[in-house]
Amino acid sequence: MDERKLKILAAVVDEYVRTGEPVGSKSISKLENINVSSATIRNDMAALEQLGYLEQPHTSAGRVPTFKGYRLYIDELMTPHDIPDEEKIRLDEMLGDRNTPEELLVQNAATALTEITQCAAVVTNAVPRFSVISKVEVIPTGKRLYVILLITSSGNIKNKACRLEIDLSHEQLDFFTHYIEENLSGVSVDELSEEMLDKMVAAVSAYMVSLSPLVKGICELSEDLRQQELTVSGSEKLLSCDELDKMEVVKFIEHKDGLSELLENAFSGIQVKFGAENDSFAIGNSSLIVSKYRKGGKEAGSLGIIGPMRVDYKKIIPYVEYLTQKISALMDSDEDDIINAPDEFQAP
Repeated sequence: MDERKLKILAAVVDEYVRTGEPVGSKSISKLENINVSSATIRNDMAALEQLGYLEQPHTSAGRVPTFKGYRLYIDELMTPHDIPDEEKIRLDEMLGDRNTPEELLVQNAATALTEITQCAAVVTNAVPRFSVISKVEVIPTGKRLYVILLITSSGNIKNKACRLEIDLSHEQLDFFTHYIEENLSGVSVDELSEEMLDKMVAAVSAYMVSLSPLVKGICELSEDLRQQELTVSGSEKLLSCDELDKMEVVKFIEHKDGLSELLENAFSGIQVKFGAENDSFAIGNSSLIVSKYRKGGKEAGSLGIIGPMRVDYKKIIPYVEYLTQKISALMDSDEDDIINAPDEFQAP
């Protein structure tokens, strides 16, 4: 891969992203930074096709990038756009400030991304990872029927109805409430291991077997809290995109398991993943651009977009990076830590 072929590949990607049409050698030869003949460009495009970076949809058509071509373009060739200062101000206003609840902060960022990119936005919620249990209540609601109310420090509320074999006396209910508060109050959601909860079941059962359904109910609520909360907004953007298979989009909307797995395994920094190279991702001709946001120096969740493979990476990647940097800054407690996102893009 010499410099000229790399320059031609970058030009093909830029032109295809701009027009949506297969790119021919004549179009590339008219560009200012390409100073070779159409014949030379044709030869180089043919070589790029043999290497797997370009493909020809029809024999008489020009060429389009493959996901391998996009990958090389993103990693090594593209020059990301700078976000204008006035646009940064608008984004900051859309996000909110440090008094904005974290969940709303991330939701606002997703809304901004959908508006800017006209793609679907994907978000994982930071609440479960950094919450501690602040209160557990057991509320009698009927004959042998009790509702467990579990509240976290971030305001997340879970509840579950449990039916017992007997009605509990005030003394029994007080024992259970005291025991649960003593063992769970202030405990991080991340620390709620199966082993810890099993020990609690055994301890409560030793006092009174009839109480074990309540502990098991708390176990189930704890499991819910530990689950990654994944939301996709703007799904209609995917359905209206002619470049994506409608049935694959519907399948993706109904079952997001593949996306959850991709996000869970993503590394820090900007990540770009293509449906064509991930069997677990339902939408074939798609791309996922995502970045982690942080709280207190730890990864707290992910924010990004899902769209067709032919998106403007030079524009979108800086926006994803900027918004995740701002979310991270606003989530930190020290006001001095609120900084602007870096202007320079770090290649994944």
